[in-house]
Amino acid sequence: MKNIFIILFHLVLIMGCKDDPSKGKSILNNNKPAKVELINTNEKFDLLVNNEPFYIKGAGLEFGDVTALAKHNANSFRTWRTENGKKSGKEVLDEAHKNGLMVTMGIEVARERHGFDYNDSIAVKKQFKRIEEEILAYKDHPALLIWAIGNELNLRYTNPKVWDAVNEISKMIHKVDPNHLTTTTLAGISKNNIALINERCKDLDILSIQMYGDLPNLPKLVREYGWKGAYMVTEWGATGHWEVPKTDWGAPIEENSTIKAANYLKRYKGGIEADSLQCIGSYVFLWGNKQERTPTWYGIFLENNNETESVDVMHYIWNDKWPKNRTPQIGSYTINNKTAYENVTLEAEKEYVAKVNIKDFENDKINYVWEILPESTNLKDGGDVEERPESVEINVIKQQKGQLVFKAPQKGLYRLFVYADDEFGHAATANIPFIVK
Repeated sequence: MKNIFIILFHLVLIMGCKDDPSKGKSILNNNKPAKVELINTNEKFDLLVNNEPFYIKGAGLEFGDVTALAKHNANSFRTWRTENGKKSGKEVLDEAHKNGLMVTMGIEVARERHGFDYNDSIAVKKQFKRIEEEILAYKDHPALLIWAIGNELNLRYTNPKVWDAVNEISKMIHKVDPNHLTTTTLAGISKNNIALINERCKDLDILSIQMYGDLPNLPKLVREYGWKGAYMVTEWGATGHWEVPKTDWGAPIEENSTIKAANYLKRYKGGIEADSLQCIGSYVFLWGNKQERTPTWYGIFLENNNETESVDVMHYIWNDKWPKNRTPQIGSYTINNKTAYENVTLEAEKEYVAKVNIKDFENDKINYVWEILPESTNLKDGGDVEERPESVEINVIKQQKGQLVFKAPQKGLYRLFVYADDEFGHAATANIPFIVK
C-alpha cells in the first residue's frame, strides 16, 4: 500500500510540473513568505512551495526583461547578489512577485581570486554580519525561493576555509529564516570539490552546479563524484569560450546563434531533463545581454533586446511547443568563402565579400546589420565585468540582402558580426574572427 501511495504521489508531482508549465504561479498570490521544502522519497528529490510541487524553469537575470521571462512561461529567476547597483533587493523581488515569478536570491560572498583571505577571521566575521543583515531584510518576501550563498567560490581558490564560511552562513540563514532553503554554486564539478562540500557544508540543502559544453555528462558525474543530495543547474547555455576551437592567433571561435540554439536543447535534454531523481530544475544563462569575450556570446538577447533563437528553445522547453513566430536561422556565414574555422586572413584596404544565408520560418522580411569590432583585450574570468570594444567604421563598397562587400581595416585582429532581424523582435547573429596583415 505504501509503494502504491509513493507511485501516485510522484505521478501527481510529475503531472503538476510537466503538463502545466505555469504551475506554481498561483501560489504567489499572497503577501506572506513562501514555505519552501525539499522532500526525499526513495532517493527522488522534489521541491515544494506552499505544499505545491515546483520544478524550477528559470533563467539567470541580473538586468534582463522580467516581463518577457514571465511571458515565455518561466516560473523563476536567479540573481548574483541582493543589491545589483541598479535595483534594490526589494525592487527585484517586487518585480518578480508582480510577474508571478520566484527568485533564487544570490548573496555576494568574497572570492579568494579577488584577494579575500579566509584566514582573516575579522574579515570573515564582518562579511557574515553584512550577509545576516541582507537575510533579515528580505527573508519574508513572498517571491523569495532559495538563498544562493556566493557564486563560483571554487574558481581559482586554494583555501578550503571558504566552505566553513559558507556553512556558517547557511546555519545562520536556517536559524533566522525557517521558510527557505540554501545552496552554493560551483564552477563545474570535481571529485575534490564534492568531497569538501560533503565534509564542510553539511548544512546546505541543495548543491548548484554551473556547466556549459559538458552539461550532458553532469548526471553521471554527480553520482560518480559522490553527491547524493538534490542539485540544480544555475548556469548553462552556450559552449564556453574556454571549450571551443581557436584561430591560429588565439581567438576563440563563437558558435552562431543557430548552432547555439541546437546545443541548448541538446544540453537541456541530456544534462537536466535526463535526471528526474536528483535534479530539481535549472537557470539558463543569460536572460539578458553582456560583454564576455564578445557582446553576443552568452546573452540570449542582443544589445537592442532582440531575442535570439535560444529564447525560442527555452520557450519550447517551458511550454512543450514553439513560439508562434520563430527567430531567423543561419545556414552559413563566410568571408571570401571561408568560415570562422579557416583562419580568415585579409590585407588592409583590399576588398572582400561577406555572405550570410538566412532561413526564416514565416518568410518575414529580414534586415541586415554589419559590425566590425577589434578582438577584445579586456579579458576576465568567472563572469567578471569586461569592457565592450568600440566599433570600427566599415568601409562599405556594396551591401544587399545577406551580402557585404567591404574594404579590410588596418592591420590588427578583428571580428565581423552580422545581425539579421525579422522586425518581430527576433534576430540571428554570427561573427567571424579575422586578422589583417
